[in-house]
Amino acid sequence: MPVTVALFTRDLRVHDNPVLTAAQREGHAVVPLFVVDDGIVAERASANRARFLAAALAELDAGLRKTQGRLVIRHGDVVDAVDRVVDEVGAASVHIASDVSWYSRRRADALRERLLRRGCELRVHGGSITAADPSELSPATGRDHFAVFTPYYRRWREVPLRRPLPKPAPLSVPPVDSDPLPDFDAVTGSPQLSVGGEITARKALQRWVSGPISDYATHADSLCADATSRLSRYLHFGCLSPTEVLARADVSSAGGEAFARQLAWRDFHHQVLAARPEVGWRDYRPSPRAWRDDPQAVDAWRTGRTGYPVVDAAMRQLRAEGWMHGRARLIAASFLTKTLRLDWRIGADHFLRWLVDADIANNQLNWQWAAGTGTDTRPNRVLNPLRQADRHDPEGEFVRRWVPELAHLPGAAVHRPWRAGVPPEVYPAPIIECHGM
Repeated sequence: MPVTVALFTRDLRVHDNPVLTAAQREGHAVVPLFVVDDGIVAERASANRARFLAAALAELDAGLRKTQGRLVIRHGDVVDAVDRVVDEVGAASVHIASDVSWYSRRRADALRERLLRRGCELRVHGGSITAADPSELSPATGRDHFAVFTPYYRRWREVPLRRPLPKPAPLSVPPVDSDPLPDFDAVTGSPQLSVGGEITARKALQRWVSGPISDYATHADSLCADATSRLSRYLHFGCLSPTEVLARADVSSAGGEAFARQLAWRDFHHQVLAARPEVGWRDYRPSPRAWRDDPQAVDAWRTGRTGYPVVDAAMRQLRAEGWMHGRARLIAASFLTKTLRLDWRIGADHFLRWLVDADIANNQLNWQWAAGTGTDTRPNRVLNPLRQADRHDPEGEFVRRWVPELAHLPGAAVHRPWRAGVPPEVYPAPIIECHGM
């Protein structure tokens, strides 16, 4: 049997990894390879994601060593680095997970073309990034994708998911040099950022499915309750398999079904991007409004100084943790695009800079949904931050946690500090009047 290469991308795990399983099945020896593309990590990746990546790679290496393997690290252009490894070990095939972004498609095409010159085959495997392969779900109308979530979700529930794959047998890694594991601790990011990889993720998943998931349907939108899984960062980097996450969740319960629905939203956005890769930066549908140019409003929103405490708390949580509650994301996005009438791309770029879990499919398409240019069937829906705060942070706990200058205000009074006489030098007056639901 030949030597194979398992090229890790957004599947940084040992368990339930179709790429690693296929590479081991086809080869007598496997090179588990990750290429740190310095152009992307240094120039385009956020500090938060770079730090998380380093931790995820360290835990992936630890997991591989438990199977008598190890992770091989190379730096530089992905195609060049993979080509060199293939030449060094005489690999007959390179295995990689399928992905939907414009970049990942170009990378696969370039790899295939380069490897063919060496007589090496590129094998692309589905089922690593999403629970349902985007190519497996299509509407009866003959369109190449579902444009509305509800019919997609009905179809998604009907598609049988593959069974999670077992942990691989002991690996045999041929002699090949490796660069040191990357270390991005020196980069400046969120001070309260939580990092980890597959080992950390599997513990978090076990905690989630062993109890808290049962209350998800009831408390998921509560800003003050710690009632969400916070697994999105691990799913983004592939430290957890969405297939295994679904298999371990009791989707027959109300909480499990509500949680599964969120995973379906993730798959939904991937199938939209697979069919329309340009919507990562272009409107999916024409904008229902003209965007304004207001740098001062942009700065107030980014820094959490809009005068609306629930919006400001969300934006400050983002910078502090590299994460934001799902309901808070909707409130902040609606405020920027529907209330301030500022281009969704401004918000999407800011989230890409700070969110650990931000990817092109979910970040950009969630922003388009909020802006009315995406798949929302009610594109003119506006979320009023005051009403949202009253519903989802009724006692003001979320705001007091992240806007300390208002911590002295009792209960729901914290959402309207101007009524309590808080001077503008302590906390700014609202920069605009709000409407909506």
